[in-house]
Order: sequence, then structure tokens, then C-alpha cells
Amino acid sequence: MDRIDAMKVFTTALEEGGLRKAGRKLGRSPAAISRALAFLEAHVGVTLLHRTTRSFKLSEAGERYAIVCRRVISELEEADLVAAGERSAPRGTLTITAPVAAGEDVLRSIVDAFMDAYPTVSVRLLLLDRPVSLIDEGIDIALRIAHLTDSTHVAIRLGEVRRVIAASPRYLSTHPKIEEPADLAKHKIIAMTHFGIDSWSFPPGKGSSIPRSVQFSPRFVVNSVRGAVASAVEGRGITRLFSYHIAEQLSQAALEILLAEDEHSAVPVHLISPQGRLAVPKVRAFADFAVPRLKAHFSRLAIDAAKQQRGIQPRREKVSSD
Repeated sequence: MDRIDAMKVFTTALEEGGLRKAGRKLGRSPAAISRALAFLEAHVGVTLLHRTTRSFKLSEAGERYAIVCRRVISELEEADLVAAGERSAPRGTLTITAPVAAGEDVLRSIVDAFMDAYPTVSVRLLLLDRPVSLIDEGIDIALRIAHLTDSTHVAIRLGEVRRVIAASPRYLSTHPKIEEPADLAKHKIIAMTHFGIDSWSFPPGKGSSIPRSVQFSPRFVVNSVRGAVASAVEGRGITRLFSYHIAEQLSQAALEILLAEDEHSAVPVHLISPQGRLAVPKVRAFADFAVPRLKAHFSRLAIDAAKQQRGIQPRREKVSSD
């Protein structure tokens, strides 16, 4: 039994969520999968998986070992493909991660078109609203909407989005006027778990160096972008999201942006990949395919949002003065 082959069985079992599923993925019998895992555990001298008749769970040692296995397999694949050079066509499984809403609304259609263009490449698209270690979790490329801190990755800037406060015209017509962030404390708040559950921060006001913070007791807390948007559209309260989350609702005048001049600076959007990974043909092909499409998309969103912001303020002032 080859150790690298056993490591591939181990990581496939983790990715597929079961030994039988791993066997189907690799075209091997359950007995062969079990033998590979037993060989690996005998080699390292520790239990990697706690197995039952229906499931398995990683041991503490198994969690640490899985991180290294993914890294080793990724680097071996990269070495093979780089050595093949220009003769190597894009092929294999490409693993991409993105935030849930961005993956569903922005990236998925691009991935579909990419797979049409490159039929020898399969894609695993992991939509996660949590930080992901690309190397530890075997990710080839990621869409990140955040200020980057990890300099070990290659980053391709795609554009930027803004954090915005939004509410429906129906809500605004029946509630007190909002002229500054402090006014939000008087309103019904629809809070997103990763945008602030009980407070929202704002840059310092004119003539001050102290950031402003608005405390509130939310009327509704939800961990779904779609849930927050739908509730705001129905007039249930005011919410805070990224501008791309509500692009459609802004264009239909179902939501309006509030306090645009009081918001933080825009948040950059990047595609990132571990150092050296862009040399792998399937990763390079996706980057070349996706980058111009993503740049065009985020540029269009920025233009539309700017138009909406310029148009909203006069309308709101007119309604509030009647």
C-alpha cells in the first residue's frame, strides 16, 4: 500500500463525509477503503478516525494529520502539473470558496460557464460565511470580501463594495426621520450576525477622531442575507448589509440606502490563491476566465449603487417634509 494513496483515501473520506461515499468516489470497495485507513493508522501509530457502523469522527490527532495531508496532496498535484508545463491542459477538481450570498448570486453562474468552457474540470464550490484557511482545507482559489491580512497568498483585486444601511420606502414613510447614525437607536433593527447584533459602528463625525457606535436592541436577528433582505423589503425594519446584497432591491426601489455619507470606506473584493497555485492549469484557467467577468460585475454594481445613493436622499427629504 502506497502512503500517498492512503492519504488520498483519508482526505477523500473527509471530503465526502463517509467511507462508502469515498469508495464510490474513488471506485473502490468498502473493504479497500478500510484497509487504506488501517494502513495509514498503522504507519503513523495513532487512531485517526473513531468509526461506528454509521459514521466516523476525526480524532484530535486525525484533525492535525488531515491538515498536513491536504497540504501534501495539493503540493504534489501542483508539482506534477507545473512539471508538465504548457502540455498540461486544465483538468481535475477545482475547489473554490466564497461567502454564501456572493457565491449564490455572483459566482455560481460564472462557475457554470467555466465548466461549459472546460469540460475536463470539475468544481467543488464551498459557500461559507466563515474564515477559511486555503492551505489547511485544500482550497485552490477563494472570493474574499474583506481587508486582506494574509500576505502569503496571491491576491487579484476585483473591485469593492460598501456596507450600507437600508430600509423600505414603506417603513421610512411611517417612522421617524433618520438624519444621523444616532437616530437608528429609535428604530426597529434587523441585525445580521456578522454585521453587528447589538451595535453598529460608524466613522468619526466631522471635527472628531472618535468612531461613533450606535447601541440597539434588535427587533429581529438572522444569520441569512436573504432573510434580512426579505424582512427589510416587507417594511419590518432597518438592516445593514453589503451593497451587492441589495442591488436588485435598489434597482426596483424596494429598498433605499440611508446615511450613505456616514458609512465606512468601501471593502475590497479579491480572488486569492495560495502562493504557486496559479501555476496549476485548472486554477490559472479559472482565474483568467473569472477575473474579467467579476471585475465587470462589481464595477457595474458600484455604478448602480452610486446612482441610487444620489437619487435616494432628495426623495427621502421630500417625503419627510410633507
